[in-house]
Amino acid sequence: MRLLESATRDDGVIRPFAGDTAIFITPGYRFRAIDGLMTNFHLPRSTLFMLVAALMGLERMQAAYAHAIAEGYRFYSYGDASLLIP
Repeated sequence: MRLLESATRDDGVIRPFAGDTAIFITPGYRFRAIDGLMTNFHLPRSTLFMLVAALMGLERMQAAYAHAIAEGYRFYSYGDASLLIP
């Protein structure tokens, strides 16, 4: 996601991109390239959680994680996945 956002201009056009990305996506970030994400459940206090909270909203993601914990979903790289579409 960070790579796609780095390669996308303000007008939404994705351009060729080379090099490192310096984007740090947190709540309030305005997405230009994506409108959804499939990902696993990340650590609740991680930068990856901030990224999904930026896409979906903090309260919604806190509720989703509370549900996942209560239902025994698996977290981390080999855990359960979620499809996030705001």
